[in-house]
Amino acid sequence: MAKTDLYEAPDYYQIDEFLSEEHKLIRQTVRDWVKKEVSPIIEDYAQKAEFPKQLLKGLAEIGAFGPTIPMEYGGMGLDYMAYGIIMQEIERGDSGIRSTASVQGSLVMYPINAYGSEEQKQKYLPKLASGELMGCFGLTEPDHGSNPSGMVTNIKDKGDHYLLNGAKMWISNSPFADIAIVWAKDEEGKIRGLIVERGMEGFSTPETHNKWSLRASATGELVFDNVKVPKENLLPNVTGLKGPLGCLNQARYGIAWGALGAAMDCYDTALRYSKERVQFGRPIAGFQLQQKKLAEMITEITKGQLLVWRLALLKNENRATPAQISMAKRNSVEIAINIAREARQMLGGMGITGEYPIMRHMMNLESVITYEGTHDIHLLITGMDVTGENAFS
Repeated sequence: MAKTDLYEAPDYYQIDEFLSEEHKLIRQTVRDWVKKEVSPIIEDYAQKAEFPKQLLKGLAEIGAFGPTIPMEYGGMGLDYMAYGIIMQEIERGDSGIRSTASVQGSLVMYPINAYGSEEQKQKYLPKLASGELMGCFGLTEPDHGSNPSGMVTNIKDKGDHYLLNGAKMWISNSPFADIAIVWAKDEEGKIRGLIVERGMEGFSTPETHNKWSLRASATGELVFDNVKVPKENLLPNVTGLKGPLGCLNQARYGIAWGALGAAMDCYDTALRYSKERVQFGRPIAGFQLQQKKLAEMITEITKGQLLVWRLALLKNENRATPAQISMAKRNSVEIAINIAREARQMLGGMGITGEYPIMRHMMNLESVITYEGTHDIHLLITGMDVTGENAFS
C-alpha cells in the first residue's frame, strides 16, 4: 500500500513573501503532482533500477519541459524563478526525474531555441514541450569529461550531409530519446552542434546498467558509426565551446534549485521522524545532538534558498554569470548531500530502508555532485573568477 507523502516545505526566512501568486500556484501544482504521481511509486522504481516512463506525460502537462521556452514554440514563457521552483519540487521527489526534465528543457530545447534555425524551432520544440518527442544531450565522452574541448567525436562534410563518428557516455534519457543534441568537431577542429534522430543508420543508444545512483533514471551511451546527418540538422547559430557551455549553464541553474529540493525533503523527513521516535522516555527531537543536526540543516537550507532566489532575479535580468551559477550549483549539492547523510544518521537503521527517501536521495546526489561539472571543477571556476588566474591549464 502506497505511503502518504506528508512533505511540508521549510521556509525559515519567509522567502515565500518574495514570490508572486503565480509562482506559488506553479509550485503547488507541481508539488501536488509529485505527491500524487511520483512519491507512491518512486521507491519501487529505484529498487528495480527502472525509469517510470508513464511520468513523461505528466511532466509535460505541469510545464516541466522547457518552461522558459516562448509560448509560440509550445513552451510556457515563464521566468527563471518559475523554472527553478519547478525543478526544486520535482527533485524533492527524485533527482532522476528532475534530470529527465532538466535534460529536455535545458540541454535539448534550450540549444534549439538559442542556436537553431526557425525551421528547427518549429519542427522540434512544440513536440519536445508536449513530450511527444524526448531528447538527450551528447557532450561527455569516455575519455573527455571535465575537458570537453578534447572531444574526438567528429563530423566530415560530404556535400549534401555530414558524416558523424564517435561516442558519448553518461547520457541521461539516451535509451528512450527520439533526438540527441550532439557536439562534435568539424574538419577545422571547431565544435558544432547537430540534431541526430533515432533511426539514422549507424546511431545506437546502449543503456548503462548496474548503477547505484539515479536508479530511477535512464542512462546510456550514444554511439555514432558513419551516421549520415542532413545539413539542415546542424545548429547554425553557434560555434565553439560556448554552445555546449551555454546549455550547461541552464542545466546547472536548474540543479542549484533542484538539489535544494532533495535537501528539504531529507530535512523534513528527519524533523518529522525526530518528533515521533521515542528513546529514553522522550522524542529524540528533545536531545541536544539531534537539535544541533536539525538546526544546522535548516540554516544551510535557508542560506541556499536565499542564494538561488537572488540568482533567479539575476537570471531574469540576463545578468547571472556562469561563475555565479557554478557557485550556486556547488553550494546546493554540497549542503544537500551533507544533510542527507546527517538525516540518515538521525533515522538510524530505518534511514537505509526504502520506507524513507533519505538513502535514495543520498545515492542520487552522488551523481548530481559530479554531473554538469564536478564539485572540484565548480570550485575552480569560482577560483578563476575571483583571482583572474586559470587553474585549468
